[in-house]
Amino acid sequence: MKTYYVYILSNKSKTLYIGVTNDLKRRMFEHKNKLVNGFTKRYNLTKLVYFEVFNNSQDAIRREKQLKNWHREWKINLIESVNKNWEDLSKDFF
Repeated sequence: MKTYYVYILSNKSKTLYIGVTNDLKRRMFEHKNKLVNGFTKRYNLTKLVYFEVFNNSQDAIRREKQLKNWHREWKINLIESVNKNWEDLSKDFF
């Protein structure tokens, strides 16, 4: 069974990015090494501050879209409900 992840990245300024992937470690490697052109590279979004796990892609994509429509305050509350200090949850991946 495949696993899918909805994740939130941040930086020192607490800019937020929400994405979805089927390989969180690979995706974080790509973000940390600036292999992905665009928003995350431009704003140096390399800190994994939140993620959720799903068993199918449809549920993960649905949740990603839901979170992207949330107010910033709700996203911050969600992150801080499990990661009060905004630690990099991917620090032990590599």
